Amino acid sequence: MITKSVGIINSTAPYGVSNGQESLDLALAAANFGQDVSLFFVDDGVFQLVKSQQPLPEQGKNYSKTFPALTFYDIDDIYVCEQSLIDRQLTKSDLCIDVTSLPHDELNVRIALHDHLVRF
Repeated sequence: MITKSVGIINSTAPYGVSNGQESLDLALAAANFGQDVSLFFVDDGVFQLVKSQQPLPEQGKNYSKTFPALTFYDIDDIYVCEQSLIDRQLTKSDLCIDVTSLPHDELNVRIALHDHLVRF
């Protein structure tokens, strides 16, 4: 069986739309079926990883508590755009999981290495 790589690009804020939850569900499902999954967080998508989120009930469920489980699914390639963090006055210490922070150009190179890409 040939394993395909799936790159999931998260570019939207965590609440108000279901994109973040859906991208996480896709990542877990793909990994569960033996796919090689990488997650990329760019633009407002970096807000999905912020620690101690407390959304209002009408904003949806706090799914950020699921991120630490990614390692159990062998999803270890988690990348964040350095400039997106800087633009939003965040650092890696503000995030709920360990990530690899990359410059925009290097992030794009890594994204291009995947067989399939899905953007949320």
